[in-house]
Amino acid sequence: MSISCQLLSFGTYVPESVITNEDLTAMVDTSDQWIVERTGIRKRHRLGNAQNASTLGIEAAKASIKAAGIDPASITHVVTATCTPDHLSPSVACIIAGQLCPEPVMAFDIGAACTGFIYGLSICSSILAGEPDSRILFICAEALTRRLNWKDRSTCVLFGDAAVASVISGNPDGAICSLRDVICMSDGRQKDLITVGGGTSCQYQYGDPVGADFFLAMQGRDTYRHAVRQMVNVCETLLRRNNLGINDVNLLVPHQANMRIIEAVGSRLQIDGSRVFTNVANYGNTSAASIPLALAEARSQGLLRNGELVLVTAFGAGLTWGAALLDFHK
Repeated sequence: MSISCQLLSFGTYVPESVITNEDLTAMVDTSDQWIVERTGIRKRHRLGNAQNASTLGIEAAKASIKAAGIDPASITHVVTATCTPDHLSPSVACIIAGQLCPEPVMAFDIGAACTGFIYGLSICSSILAGEPDSRILFICAEALTRRLNWKDRSTCVLFGDAAVASVISGNPDGAICSLRDVICMSDGRQKDLITVGGGTSCQYQYGDPVGADFFLAMQGRDTYRHAVRQMVNVCETLLRRNNLGINDVNLLVPHQANMRIIEAVGSRLQIDGSRVFTNVANYGNTSAASIPLALAEARSQGLLRNGELVLVTAFGAGLTWGAALLDFHK
Protein backbone atom coordinates (compact mmCIF):
# COMPACT_ATOMS: atom_id res chain seq x y z
CA MET A 1 0.00 0.00 0.00
CA SER A 2 1.84 3.08 -1.27
CA ILE A 3 -0.64 5.76 -0.13
CA SER A 4 0.54 7.70 2.91
CA CYS A 5 -2.20 7.61 5.55
CA GLN A 6 -0.92 8.93 8.88
CA LEU A 7 -2.75 9.16 12.21
CA LEU A 8 -1.50 12.25 14.04
CA SER A 9 -3.50 11.90 17.26
CA PHE A 10 -6.09 10.10 19.33
CA GLY A 11 -8.65 12.06 21.31
CA THR A 12 -11.13 10.17 23.50
CA TYR A 13 -14.30 11.02 25.35
CA VAL A 14 -16.22 8.67 27.64
CA PRO A 15 -19.35 9.84 29.48
CA GLU A 16 -19.05 10.18 33.24
CA SER A 17 -22.10 8.08 34.10
CA VAL A 18 -21.23 4.41 34.74
CA ILE A 19 -23.59 1.42 34.76
CA THR A 20 -22.18 -1.54 36.66
CA ASN A 21 -23.35 -5.11 36.43
CA GLU A 22 -24.91 -4.66 39.86
CA ASP A 23 -26.92 -1.72 38.51
CA LEU A 24 -28.27 -3.97 35.76
CA THR A 25 -29.57 -6.51 38.26
CA ALA A 26 -32.22 -3.95 39.21
CA MET A 27 -33.35 -3.68 35.57
CA VAL A 28 -33.32 -7.25 34.25
CA ASP A 29 -33.02 -10.83 35.51
CA THR A 30 -29.24 -11.09 35.56
CA SER A 31 -26.25 -11.15 37.88
CA ASP A 32 -22.68 -9.92 37.92
CA GLN A 33 -21.46 -13.51 37.66
CA TRP A 34 -23.72 -14.29 34.68
CA ILE A 35 -22.54 -11.20 32.77
CA VAL A 36 -18.83 -11.62 33.55
CA GLU A 37 -18.78 -15.33 32.70
CA ARG A 38 -20.49 -14.79 29.33
CA THR A 39 -19.00 -11.47 28.26
CA GLY A 40 -16.11 -10.37 30.48
CA ILE A 41 -17.85 -7.00 30.94
CA ARG A 42 -18.01 -5.42 34.41
CA LYS A 43 -19.20 -1.89 33.61
CA ARG A 44 -20.08 0.43 30.74
CA HIS A 45 -20.59 4.19 30.33
CA ARG A 46 -23.85 5.93 29.48
CA LEU A 47 -24.30 9.38 27.97
CA GLY A 48 -26.34 12.03 29.79
CA ASN A 49 -29.83 13.19 28.86
CA ALA A 50 -28.45 16.34 27.22
CA GLN A 51 -25.87 14.45 25.16
CA ASN A 52 -26.00 12.77 21.77
CA ALA A 53 -23.49 11.00 19.53
CA SER A 54 -22.45 14.39 18.14
CA THR A 55 -21.73 15.89 21.57
CA LEU A 56 -19.52 12.91 22.45
CA GLY A 57 -17.82 13.24 19.06
CA ILE A 58 -17.22 16.97 19.50
CA GLU A 59 -15.42 16.41 22.81
CA ALA A 60 -13.24 13.66 21.31
CA ALA A 61 -12.55 15.81 18.26
CA LYS A 62 -11.46 18.78 20.38
CA ALA A 63 -9.02 16.54 22.25
CA SER A 64 -7.68 15.11 19.00
CA ILE A 65 -7.19 18.52 17.39
CA LYS A 66 -5.36 19.74 20.50
CA ALA A 67 -3.16 16.62 20.62
CA ALA A 68 -2.27 17.00 16.93
CA GLY A 69 -1.43 20.67 17.43
CA ILE A 70 -3.31 21.80 14.34
CA ASP A 71 -5.51 24.75 13.47
CA PRO A 72 -9.14 23.64 12.96
CA ALA A 73 -9.17 25.87 9.89
CA SER A 74 -6.76 23.44 8.22
CA ILE A 75 -9.28 20.56 8.33
CA THR A 76 -10.58 19.69 4.86
CA HIS A 77 -12.87 16.71 5.65
CA VAL A 78 -14.89 15.47 8.60
CA VAL A 79 -15.77 11.77 8.54
CA THR A 80 -17.80 10.13 11.31
CA ALA A 81 -18.38 6.41 11.85
CA THR A 82 -21.58 5.77 13.81
CA CYS A 83 -24.63 3.53 13.87
CA THR A 84 -26.39 5.75 16.43
CA PRO A 85 -26.61 9.18 14.79
CA ASP A 86 -28.46 12.10 16.34
CA HIS A 87 -30.80 12.14 13.32
CA LEU A 88 -31.21 10.27 10.05
CA SER A 89 -30.30 13.65 8.60
CA PRO A 90 -28.27 15.85 9.06
CA SER A 91 -25.24 13.64 9.53
CA VAL A 92 -23.24 13.63 12.76
CA ALA A 93 -20.21 14.70 10.72
CA CYS A 94 -22.03 17.82 9.50
CA ILE A 95 -23.09 18.69 13.04
CA ILE A 96 -19.51 18.32 14.31
CA ALA A 97 -18.05 20.25 11.38
CA GLY A 98 -20.51 23.05 12.04
CA GLN A 99 -19.25 23.31 15.62
CA LEU A 100 -15.51 22.98 15.01
CA CYS A 101 -14.62 24.05 11.47
CA PRO A 102 -14.63 27.79 10.76
CA GLU A 103 -15.11 27.24 7.01
CA PRO A 104 -17.27 24.78 5.00
CA VAL A 105 -15.74 21.32 4.55
CA MET A 106 -16.78 17.97 3.11
CA ALA A 107 -18.53 16.01 5.88
CA PHE A 108 -20.32 12.66 5.91
CA ASP A 109 -21.10 9.61 8.07
CA ILE A 110 -20.14 5.95 7.63
CA GLY A 111 -22.72 3.33 8.59
CA ALA A 112 -20.54 0.23 9.08
CA ALA A 113 -21.46 -0.29 12.74
CA CYS A 114 -18.68 -1.92 14.78
CA THR A 115 -16.39 -2.10 11.73
CA GLY A 116 -16.65 1.68 11.32
CA PHE A 117 -13.08 2.46 12.38
CA ILE A 118 -11.58 0.08 9.83
CA TYR A 119 -13.95 1.22 7.07
CA GLY A 120 -13.03 4.79 7.97
CA LEU A 121 -9.31 4.10 7.61
CA SER A 122 -9.95 2.71 4.14
CA ILE A 123 -12.06 5.72 3.15
CA CYS A 124 -9.57 8.24 4.56
CA SER A 125 -6.79 6.49 2.64
CA SER A 126 -8.85 6.78 -0.55
CA ILE A 127 -9.44 10.49 0.07
CA LEU A 128 -5.69 11.00 0.51
CA ALA A 129 -4.99 9.07 -2.69
CA GLY A 130 -6.98 11.63 -4.66
CA GLU A 131 -6.23 14.67 -2.51
CA PRO A 132 -2.82 14.14 -0.85
CA ASP A 133 -2.89 17.50 0.95
CA SER A 134 -6.13 16.71 2.79
CA ARG A 135 -6.32 16.88 6.55
CA ILE A 136 -9.15 14.67 7.79
CA LEU A 137 -10.88 14.75 11.15
CA PHE A 138 -12.06 11.16 11.60
CA ILE A 139 -14.44 10.46 14.48
CA CYS A 140 -15.99 7.27 15.82
CA ALA A 141 -18.93 8.21 18.05
CA GLU A 142 -21.61 5.95 19.48
CA ALA A 143 -24.63 6.52 21.73
CA LEU A 144 -25.69 2.88 21.87
CA THR A 145 -27.46 3.06 25.23
CA ARG A 146 -30.13 5.21 23.55
CA ARG A 147 -31.09 2.29 21.33
CA LEU A 148 -31.09 -0.52 23.89
CA ASN A 149 -34.13 -2.35 25.14
CA TRP A 150 -33.38 -2.32 28.86
CA LYS A 151 -35.68 -5.31 29.36
CA ASP A 152 -33.62 -7.52 27.03
CA ARG A 153 -30.77 -8.95 29.08
CA SER A 154 -29.14 -10.52 26.01
CA THR A 155 -28.28 -7.07 24.61
CA CYS A 156 -28.55 -4.40 27.32
CA VAL A 157 -25.59 -5.85 29.26
CA LEU A 158 -23.25 -5.62 26.27
CA PHE A 159 -23.08 -2.04 25.07
CA GLY A 160 -21.75 1.33 26.16
CA ASP A 161 -21.18 4.85 24.84
CA ALA A 162 -17.91 6.50 23.81
CA ALA A 163 -16.22 8.58 21.12
CA VAL A 164 -12.68 8.68 19.72
CA ALA A 165 -11.24 11.01 17.09
CA SER A 166 -8.05 11.12 15.04
CA VAL A 167 -6.53 13.72 12.76
CA ILE A 168 -5.39 11.95 9.59
CA SER A 169 -2.95 13.35 7.05
CA GLY A 170 -0.65 12.26 4.25
CA ASN A 171 2.28 13.98 5.96
CA PRO A 172 4.23 11.64 8.29
CA ASP A 173 5.67 14.49 10.40
CA GLY A 174 4.57 13.95 13.97
CA ALA A 175 2.46 10.88 13.18
CA ILE A 176 1.65 8.38 15.92
CA CYS A 177 1.10 5.57 13.45
CA SER A 178 0.60 4.89 9.76
CA LEU A 179 -1.75 2.61 7.88
CA ARG A 180 0.16 -0.17 6.13
CA ASP A 181 -2.82 -2.02 4.64
CA VAL A 182 -6.54 -2.52 5.15
CA ILE A 183 -9.29 -4.88 3.98
CA CYS A 184 -13.04 -4.20 4.35
CA MET A 185 -15.77 -6.73 3.54
CA SER A 186 -19.52 -7.23 3.92
CA ASP A 187 -22.29 -9.79 3.40
CA GLY A 188 -25.76 -8.29 3.22
CA ARG A 189 -27.30 -11.76 3.20
CA GLN A 190 -26.68 -11.73 6.96
CA LYS A 191 -28.38 -8.35 7.46
CA ASP A 192 -30.82 -9.66 10.06
CA LEU A 193 -28.20 -10.94 12.52
CA ILE A 194 -27.64 -7.50 14.08
CA THR A 195 -30.03 -4.59 13.57
CA VAL A 196 -30.48 -1.11 15.00
CA GLY A 197 -33.98 0.05 14.12
CA GLY A 198 -35.49 3.47 13.72
CA GLY A 199 -35.17 3.89 9.96
CA THR A 200 -37.98 3.97 7.40
CA SER A 201 -38.74 0.28 7.98
CA CYS A 202 -40.25 1.41 11.30
CA GLN A 203 -43.58 2.64 9.95
CA TYR A 204 -44.82 4.72 12.85
CA GLN A 205 -47.46 7.40 12.74
CA TYR A 206 -47.34 10.46 14.99
CA GLY A 207 -48.27 9.43 18.51
CA ASP A 208 -47.69 5.69 18.03
CA PRO A 209 -45.80 3.91 20.82
CA VAL A 210 -42.28 2.77 19.93
CA GLY A 211 -42.08 -0.97 19.29
CA ALA A 212 -39.31 -3.52 19.71
CA ASP A 213 -38.16 -2.91 16.12
CA PHE A 214 -36.86 0.51 17.21
CA PHE A 215 -34.15 -1.00 19.39
CA LEU A 216 -30.94 -2.94 18.85
CA ALA A 217 -31.51 -6.65 18.26
CA MET A 218 -28.99 -9.45 17.81
CA GLN A 219 -29.04 -13.16 17.07
CA GLY A 220 -26.23 -14.01 19.45
CA ARG A 221 -25.28 -17.56 18.50
CA ASP A 222 -25.14 -16.97 14.75
CA THR A 223 -23.42 -13.61 15.24
CA TYR A 224 -20.68 -15.29 17.30
CA ARG A 225 -20.10 -17.93 14.63
CA HIS A 226 -19.88 -15.46 11.73
CA ALA A 227 -17.84 -12.93 13.71
CA VAL A 228 -15.11 -15.35 14.72
CA ARG A 229 -14.83 -16.96 11.31
CA GLN A 230 -14.76 -13.73 9.31
CA MET A 231 -12.34 -11.87 11.60
CA VAL A 232 -9.91 -14.79 11.55
CA ASN A 233 -10.19 -15.17 7.78
CA VAL A 234 -9.66 -11.48 7.03
CA CYS A 235 -6.68 -11.27 9.39
CA GLU A 236 -5.06 -14.26 7.72
CA THR A 237 -5.71 -12.79 4.27
CA LEU A 238 -4.26 -9.41 5.26
CA LEU A 239 -1.14 -10.95 6.78
CA ARG A 240 -0.64 -13.24 3.80
CA ARG A 241 -0.81 -10.48 1.20
CA ASN A 242 1.79 -8.51 3.19
CA ASN A 243 4.09 -11.56 3.45
CA LEU A 244 3.66 -11.63 7.21
CA GLY A 245 2.82 -14.20 9.84
CA ILE A 246 1.10 -13.79 13.18
CA ASN A 247 4.50 -13.83 14.91
CA ASP A 248 5.35 -10.56 13.10
CA VAL A 249 2.47 -8.84 14.92
CA ASN A 250 3.39 -7.16 18.20
CA LEU A 251 -0.18 -6.58 19.33
CA LEU A 252 -3.63 -7.71 18.21
CA VAL A 253 -6.38 -5.21 19.01
CA PRO A 254 -9.72 -6.79 18.12
CA HIS A 255 -13.15 -5.22 18.32
CA GLN A 256 -14.14 -5.29 21.98
CA ALA A 257 -17.43 -7.14 21.59
CA ASN A 258 -17.06 -9.64 24.42
CA MET A 259 -14.28 -11.80 25.84
CA ARG A 260 -15.59 -15.03 24.34
CA ILE A 261 -15.25 -13.68 20.81
CA ILE A 262 -11.90 -12.01 21.54
CA GLU A 263 -10.47 -15.22 23.01
CA ALA A 264 -11.80 -17.35 20.16
CA VAL A 265 -10.23 -15.07 17.53
CA GLY A 266 -6.90 -15.00 19.35
CA SER A 267 -6.89 -18.77 19.75
CA ARG A 268 -7.64 -19.46 16.08
CA LEU A 269 -4.98 -16.97 14.98
CA GLN A 270 -2.58 -18.73 17.39
CA ILE A 271 -1.42 -15.53 19.06
CA ASP A 272 -0.45 -15.56 22.71
CA GLY A 273 -2.94 -13.88 25.02
CA SER A 274 -0.25 -11.51 26.28
CA ARG A 275 -0.22 -9.96 22.78
CA VAL A 276 -3.99 -9.39 22.66
CA PHE A 277 -5.20 -6.08 24.11
CA THR A 278 -8.59 -5.93 25.82
CA ASN A 279 -10.48 -3.26 27.74
CA VAL A 280 -14.02 -4.59 27.22
CA ALA A 281 -14.38 -5.13 30.98
CA ASN A 282 -14.46 -1.36 31.59
CA TYR A 283 -16.41 -0.10 28.58
CA GLY A 284 -18.45 -2.91 27.06
CA ASN A 285 -19.01 -2.90 23.32
CA THR A 286 -18.74 0.71 22.07
CA SER A 287 -19.19 -0.29 18.41
CA ALA A 288 -17.16 1.95 16.04
CA ALA A 289 -15.35 3.57 18.98
CA SER A 290 -14.20 0.20 20.34
CA ILE A 291 -10.90 -0.28 18.46
CA PRO A 292 -9.62 3.32 18.58
CA LEU A 293 -10.53 3.51 22.29
CA ALA A 294 -8.46 0.36 22.84
CA LEU A 295 -5.58 1.74 20.76
CA ALA A 296 -5.57 5.00 22.70
CA GLU A 297 -5.61 3.15 26.01
CA ALA A 298 -2.89 0.69 24.95
CA ARG A 299 -0.73 3.63 23.88
CA SER A 300 -1.30 5.44 27.17
CA GLN A 301 -0.13 2.28 28.97
CA GLY A 302 3.12 2.28 26.97
CA LEU A 303 2.23 -0.87 25.02
CA LEU A 304 2.63 0.72 21.58
CA ARG A 305 6.18 1.82 20.86
CA ASN A 306 8.22 2.90 17.86
CA GLY A 307 8.56 0.14 15.26
CA GLU A 308 5.73 -2.04 16.54
CA LEU A 309 3.15 -3.56 14.21
CA VAL A 310 -0.48 -3.69 15.33
CA LEU A 311 -3.22 -5.81 13.77
CA VAL A 312 -6.79 -4.59 14.29
CA THR A 313 -9.92 -6.45 13.28
CA ALA A 314 -13.67 -6.00 13.71
CA PHE A 315 -17.11 -7.19 12.66
CA GLY A 316 -20.45 -5.45 12.86
CA ALA A 317 -24.02 -5.16 11.63
CA GLY A 318 -24.46 -5.54 7.91
CA LEU A 319 -22.69 -7.88 8.28
CA THR A 320 -19.46 -5.94 7.89
CA TRP A 321 -15.96 -6.97 8.85
CA GLY A 322 -12.37 -6.00 8.19
CA ALA A 323 -8.78 -5.80 9.35
CA ALA A 324 -5.94 -3.30 9.17
CA LEU A 325 -2.20 -3.17 9.87
CA LEU A 326 -0.85 -0.13 11.69
CA ASP A 327 2.84 0.75 12.08
CA PHE A 328 3.41 2.70 15.29
CA HIS A 329 6.07 5.39 15.47
CA LYS A 330 5.64 6.82 18.97
